Amino acid sequence: MAIQQKLEIPTPPNLGYAPEDYERRNFNESNGSLNSYFKKLTAVLGSLLGPKGSRYINAPYGAFQSTADQTAAAANTAYAMTFNTTDYSNGVSVVSNSRITVTDSGIYNLQWSGQFDNSNSQDDDVRVWIKINGTNLTGSTGYVSIPSKHGAFNGHIIVGWNYFLSLTANDYVELWWETDSTTVTIQSYAAGTNYPSTASLIATMQFVSNTL
Repeated sequence: MAIQQKLEIPTPPNLGYAPEDYERRNFNESNGSLNSYFKKLTAVLGSLLGPKGSRYINAPYGAFQSTADQTAAAANTAYAMTFNTTDYSNGVSVVSNSRITVTDSGIYNLQWSGQFDNSNSQDDDVRVWIKINGTNLTGSTGYVSIPSKHGAFNGHIIVGWNYFLSLTANDYVELWWETDSTTVTIQSYAAGTNYPSTASLIATMQFVSNTL
């Protein structure tokens, strides 16, 4: 079982008040208390700022994926992308299958990638955008052209980018998409002889900074 490590913040020494007349004993005691305090403080700062200091930092994060195919029942109709698997979760979770929800306010980096598939004989467009608490985020839409079928093989392409988002505690973020043709899907693939399976959708949310 792993042992959880934590930093112990040193308690400032209680030096009291010096007597009116100089006493070597009082001087030595005060200096000794200060030396001990500063040694402990230096050790804490060294642990925090050293090469392994990040093990003491507990920042919110989440990693999620979908192993299911996602389809559009109608063209040019908006659908929320959904997740069915949580890989990692610390202060960030998926609620109602699509809502990436944060418990702490701050600036977050949302990264996503989707594996798109097209069984049509021509290229088709897909649009992907962000909603925060159910409201479209201005400027967040990305346009992607999904390649057409070639021979017996469907066209496919993996698409992804990231957003920096300012969120308040309990806000939720969703990825939405629409396509020009119902032949386009967000597709999972089975493992092959030499390679593992393909998730249809992956997203990570990572805390970057407090808001000023």
